[in-house]
Amino acid sequence: MQSSFDLQYIIELMPILLKYLGVTMEMALWGFLFALILSLSLALIRVFKIAVIQHFAALFISFFRGTPLLVQLFILYYGLPQFMPIFIGMDAFTAAVIGLSLHFSAYMAESIRAAILGIDKSQMEACLSLGMTRLQAMKRIILPQASRVATPSLMNYFIDMIKSTSLAFTLGVAEIMAKAQMEASSSFKFFESFLAVALIYWAVVLIFTRLQHLLERRLNKAY
Repeated sequence: MQSSFDLQYIIELMPILLKYLGVTMEMALWGFLFALILSLSLALIRVFKIAVIQHFAALFISFFRGTPLLVQLFILYYGLPQFMPIFIGMDAFTAAVIGLSLHFSAYMAESIRAAILGIDKSQMEACLSLGMTRLQAMKRIILPQASRVATPSLMNYFIDMIKSTSLAFTLGVAEIMAKAQMEASSSFKFFESFLAVALIYWAVVLIFTRLQHLLERRLNKAY
């Protein structure tokens, strides 16, 4: 017998799922912060073509761009403790944050590098002629301009990261997707449960998309 769509169940489930939204957002925010720091470092290493290290940076980017996020999470949480005892005590939340950071830093690094290389080389030459070091020129002149160019793509990666936190439930993190899975299993209302969580993700993405547009408008105001 086919069951009918239960709108009331979705309405009652929403407040339950929203209690776990904080865990999802915390994962995304920490993951983005660490990814931003790492990606900037990787981008600068490749821009300055630092000997030896640039090859490791290129290999890192290639690996994390070329393999699925879910596989990376499993390697971090289930695989590494097998060979490195220091990771045995790592909890699922930490593993998820590290996995998200490493995965998205590889993509963000290329966006930042492209933004930096997109700045006219004459600006670096002008800075050097004024007595600045390359690092000073990068910090004071190049990066502020590159950040405006890279902001749209970085914000898109943050939005993707929010959605990718849904994979953390495979490690046992009690976030919004995990709660939806549990509610669906107990009620057998799979469509309603997953539709509810999809609507919440959609609403969050719409909010951050709006914030992205406002930020872009402000950054481009002077131009």
